[in-house]
Amino acid sequence: MTLPNIDVALFEQPSFENVQAQKLPHAPRILLLYGSNRERSFSRLAVMEAGRILEHLGAEVKIFHPKGLPLPEDAASSHPKVQELHELLAWSEGMVWCSPERHGSMSSIFKAQIDWIPLAAGAIRATQGKTLALMQVCGGSQSFNTVNQLRILGRWMRMITIPNQSSIPKAFLEFDENDRMKPSSYYDRIVDVMEELYKFTLLTRGQAGYLTDRYSERKESAEQLSNRVNQKSI
Repeated sequence: MTLPNIDVALFEQPSFENVQAQKLPHAPRILLLYGSNRERSFSRLAVMEAGRILEHLGAEVKIFHPKGLPLPEDAASSHPKVQELHELLAWSEGMVWCSPERHGSMSSIFKAQIDWIPLAAGAIRATQGKTLALMQVCGGSQSFNTVNQLRILGRWMRMITIPNQSSIPKAFLEFDENDRMKPSSYYDRIVDVMEELYKFTLLTRGQAGYLTDRYSERKESAEQLSNRVNQKSI
């Protein structure tokens, strides 16, 4: 069998040794995003509950609070809230996204956070190879519109989006007066999702560069290098 359209020198054979989980000295770093600035935001309460579970599993958790984050068209990337988001993104190895469902979609506050995440900084994609868990909260009956849309976004941003997900219907009934989530099958599902995210993060962190290395990009880089080295004048 021949592959005349492939540069065999750039077509690498994956090996078992190259995909072994790495034991790193620090705890898995998980960033949580939510999509509402209301005083009693159920997406915020949900990620706080998720964060507690992750911390119990052994993760280091940080939550980005979007209040004060401008729209991408209204500010420069030097804005303090944008810089905070970018720094947390660079710190993280995995993420949890949770948005309320608004008109069958994610909230504008959540989408603004996604729109501020750079697709690339130089040759580095800010989200490529990071793990991702998806959640949504609903004001009424259970829906999966938002998590399905978030899954498309995660795939587009080259994230390792775990199979499990959480959708909390009638979220206003699921939290007590102390803003803690009540015991229920919905709470158990969040435990399942965070446990799965933690496992996937342990398996893949430290390997993002290898797991997301692509033949097409190696080929493009080789061509660019060849053109630069062989140019007749500078």
